[in-house]
Amino acid sequence: MNLNQNEQEQLATITRKVETGERITFDEGVFLDEKVDILTLGGLANQVRERKNGNFAFYNTNIHLNPTNVCVYRCKFCAFRADLKSERGYTFTEDMIRERVQEARVSGATEIHVVGGLHHQKKFDWYLDVVSTIHEEYPELHIKAWTPVEINWFSFMTKKPTRWVLEQMMDAGLGSMPGGGAEIFHPEVREKICEHKADAQSWIDIHREAHNLGLRSNATILYGHYEEARHRVDHLCRLRELQDETGGFQTFIPLAFHPENTGMSEIPKASGLTDLKMIALSRIMLDNFDHIKAYWIMLGEKTAQTALSFGADDLDGTVVHELIYHDAGAKTPEGLTVEMLHRLIKEAGRIPVERDTLYRHIVRDGASWSIGEPILASSVS
Repeated sequence: MNLNQNEQEQLATITRKVETGERITFDEGVFLDEKVDILTLGGLANQVRERKNGNFAFYNTNIHLNPTNVCVYRCKFCAFRADLKSERGYTFTEDMIRERVQEARVSGATEIHVVGGLHHQKKFDWYLDVVSTIHEEYPELHIKAWTPVEINWFSFMTKKPTRWVLEQMMDAGLGSMPGGGAEIFHPEVREKICEHKADAQSWIDIHREAHNLGLRSNATILYGHYEEARHRVDHLCRLRELQDETGGFQTFIPLAFHPENTGMSEIPKASGLTDLKMIALSRIMLDNFDHIKAYWIMLGEKTAQTALSFGADDLDGTVVHELIYHDAGAKTPEGLTVEMLHRLIKEAGRIPVERDTLYRHIVRDGASWSIGEPILASSVS
């Protein structure tokens, strides 16, 4: 790292701020992204990570449901979507949903993650029934479903406010929201990769409404395409601002763009070092987020494992039946066993702790489980 004297002084200032828990500014974030080497960045991020979560690494036992890949939108970065008449197109029936939920019950899953395409021939009640069917079949299973892009589409379909949509989903059994659809907030980039779907302000407003209704949610970024450092840091600052306001975000998940089978296939895939850099930068900038997730199915097991020393404290979960990243060329397995997750975490020198979606301890006896106390670093055992 070849820094001039002014840059060395700037890094010294940032280092002091990280050590004392002070907030990093937008300009400092850009400086870290553009100028600071990965090991220095990782060391700073690890300080924050261990201050917040000690030596623990969290995971959950979960299963995915992507109820349809038919989608009205044509985002350039997406390899998952299909046209209505495409041979690739599919739509789950109620029986198929119930079968997936029973699989979750047998495997001891505590969460089902539901996200998919926006099928323009399906009415709002069909999406509502996805949630209610899951809840009726297995009431204990936490339903994490529908990004703001989907909530925005449901509002458009029904001509009802997004708050009404959220309330209907909560009444049906919705427990929390995933963080997808954020992509990149800055319009310079967002308009290039997903110009027609819900914009950044809609995404932020819907999460604000969800938080005000008592729903917790996650947040993401899609990096490694057309964006620059200033776009990435702008994205993180907007999330930090909303978290200051509501406190409703639980974890942040940096998502690397996978170019294979997309309309942006000319872009090289992000390197493992880029992945670690994004995780570290996120941990440093998002001082008011408790958790940073290394989504192993996107990063690969080895990079995710390394990320546990670069700011991440969570590996997501067993993640059975994930399709979105695999359609974009992910070579990871569709699921990992709990034993495999434990091995990854222990090899990284961390202590594995099973959590539920809302970051509470899971007390487990095989496939049977119960919810324990909320997780705090000082009380994890």
